[in-house]
Amino acid sequence: DPKLKDEVVLIGAHFDSWHGGTGAADNASGCIVMAEALRIIKESGIQPKRTIRLALWGGEEQGLYGSRGYANSYLYDSQKKKALKGYENFVLYLNMDNGSGRFRGIYLEETDMAVPFFQTWMKPIESLGFNTLTLRRTGSTDHVTFNRMGLPAYQFIQDPLEYGRTYHTVMDTYERLSLQDLKIDAVIVAWLALNAAMDDARIPVKPGYPES
Repeated sequence: DPKLKDEVVLIGAHFDSWHGGTGAADNASGCIVMAEALRIIKESGIQPKRTIRLALWGGEEQGLYGSRGYANSYLYDSQKKKALKGYENFVLYLNMDNGSGRFRGIYLEETDMAVPFFQTWMKPIESLGFNTLTLRRTGSTDHVTFNRMGLPAYQFIQDPLEYGRTYHTVMDTYERLSLQDLKIDAVIVAWLALNAAMDDARIPVKPGYPES
């Protein structure tokens, strides 16, 4: 869309591996899903009104360095305390970082203004088991970078599977991934990203930001 093409729906995950393991669940699974979601969108032939962008971050374990670098370069200059052009054009960020389990819903980071959007978008995919919206916050991954700026950025609720036992160990390898769940997760991401890119309205920035 000539008026909306500079607005960005961002989807992402981070690269990570741990000693003898290959970082399959944490977080190659997230990278797989986000890349596949973008492929699905491109193969569909749909031309969204807004730009959908994929980001695969580095340095998440060391302090969210990848996503923070992106935000400081394109969204908000933390030294000058000044919002950049990208801040106004930021529509939504969807993050994956909890292994290869099926998506069951999304953490909305105390943003009640996001509820009606996701209630509408999720109706056609509720049959896939995606039916939970919570205002609870969840931390320690890249959506936090954007949420701290008041921007709409969210992490998925997932089936835990073996994630808590294998991540950051030599057991975090490919054969433990649930590929069927990852395929469905990719469809869910593609659907939500397309809806955000096509919706006439946008989830508002949290009140008081970016000044706060």
